[in-house]
Amino acid sequence: QVQLVETGGGSVQAGASLRLSCFASGRIFSGKAMGWFRQPPGKEREFIATISRTGISTHYSDSVKGRFTISRDNAKNTVFLQMSDLKPEDTAVYYCAGRESISASTDIDDYEHWGQGTQVTVSS
Repeated sequence: QVQLVETGGGSVQAGASLRLSCFASGRIFSGKAMGWFRQPPGKEREFIATISRTGISTHYSDSVKGRFTISRDNAKNTVFLQMSDLKPEDTAVYYCAGRESISASTDIDDYEHWGQGTQVTVSS
């Protein structure tokens, strides 16, 4: 089975940057589209970014577009989320997700594999 492990979270000041990493094991990573989601305290999990198998296609939520960048290194079975100009409203648990498809998707229901999540806290 596919296993996903997120790293890189932490507590930072507003305006800072963080890079999250997600390592995938158990199956062929290069054959899967990937996504990042987040769940703020007391709220539902929401879409952030997605990337196709090759990385040629990406999509972002309006709340992070221009500040966050999703990328992948298939040789290392890893997907990244580079976060810049972090804001207090970015505070959430961030989850890496994979789907059994080569196509990127913004729909949470399209993803079958999920990591444990990593906490990102941004103070003003």
